[in-house]
Amino acid sequence: MTYFLEYTIPAPVGADEFEFPHDEINSGTTIPLSETRAEHVHAPELPARTGIIGATVPEAKLEAEQLLGHSRATAGALYVDPSNSLQAGVGTLVATFREGIGWQDEAAADQ
Repeated sequence: MTYFLEYTIPAPVGADEFEFPHDEINSGTTIPLSETRAEHVHAPELPARTGIIGATVPEAKLEAEQLLGHSRATAGALYVDPSNSLQAGVGTLVATFREGIGWQDEAAADQ
């Protein structure tokens, strides 16, 4: 089974936001810091969707908790997605996680 963890990464400690160089030629895209001196795009947080491949639900939850701990994120949503899409919200929501509360299984995933 392929699971995906969706979460939001907060800005680093001591920083209010992430900073990305903006590509003025290709509007709406970003490029690596080493390739530009252009103006910057600022974001207070980053959305992420990370694949957890070949796991059972308990294994996926354990891996997801470890990923969240390393990312500074305090919450996440675990999806099962046979299409292996990197698009947010694709698949069936299995469970949600909140730091200090733990996992909350979704009723639809139990069917």
